[in-house]
Amino acid sequence: MKTRAAPVAAAILASALTLSACAGPAATDSGDGGSTLSGTVVTDGSSTVGPLTKAAGIQFVGVQPDVHVTVQITGTGAGFSSFCSGQTDLSNASRPIDDEEAAKCEAAGVEFTEIVIANDGISVVVNPANDWIDCITVDQLQTIWAPESQGAVTNWSQVDPSFPDEQLTLFGPGADSGTFDYFSGAINGEEGASRTDYGRSEDDDATVQGVKSDAGAMGYFGLTYLEENTDIVKGLEVDGGDGCVFPSVETVQDGTYAPLSRPLFIYVNNASYADNAAVKGFVDYYVDNAVEIAQSALFVPLTDEQTTTAQEELASLIG
Repeated sequence: MKTRAAPVAAAILASALTLSACAGPAATDSGDGGSTLSGTVVTDGSSTVGPLTKAAGIQFVGVQPDVHVTVQITGTGAGFSSFCSGQTDLSNASRPIDDEEAAKCEAAGVEFTEIVIANDGISVVVNPANDWIDCITVDQLQTIWAPESQGAVTNWSQVDPSFPDEQLTLFGPGADSGTFDYFSGAINGEEGASRTDYGRSEDDDATVQGVKSDAGAMGYFGLTYLEENTDIVKGLEVDGGDGCVFPSVETVQDGTYAPLSRPLFIYVNNASYADNAAVKGFVDYYVDNAVEIAQSALFVPLTDEQTTTAQEELASLIG
């Protein structure tokens, strides 16, 4: 297993998203100095990274129309489970692989390379009818989302006495989500530490619709979903201790949107990259064009330093 690196947009589908069709890995001379590829690239994992990989796939099949790319959305954890059992070529992840998951890959003989591919700011959103809060503190988020708040904190007035007597209804990702892991760790101090009495779904569009439908609702998901839905949900500034900051490309890249800024990753099966020309071509294209793909898909692109890291990881695969 190789050393892990340091740290458009589309509707999410529950089933595989087919971008083109063909069978069997192959590369033939196109006659113009390049290669015409055919074959299949199978990806699974994060609902946050999935739309970015789909955007990359759409652009790639514009160059290589005989490549078939699928983007399955099951959540980061479930994606790693498929990846470590050899079912996928790439795993889309909104958090790094953990030790237990890496051990499963090792036990199955699946060697991989982690590549940082973009950035994200987990966005906290409320219903547009909410006129009592524009900025929320980390302490208030903990009051709402801590495990001990389950069944106990059910009204906005319990979060702050100045807030109205309005029922608090919550929506967010389920336990297989890397967004859930990161948010619970950043807010509650331990990954997975969260109340569970809320509307849970690996489909972030379900959270959008849930928050839209209830005046007292709150939810959280990746920045892309906020940017796509500013007409139906209201994003909040977050005060991590140094004042209120709204999630944006600039505040995520410079780290001022704290503590909810994070890198996003793809994990590449080394054997798939070496043996399947379509996988190699897609990964090379994805990394080489990561900034442009992220911008077109409304993601936060890599910084210059992260771009260097991604290229170094890609070079380790090629080597």
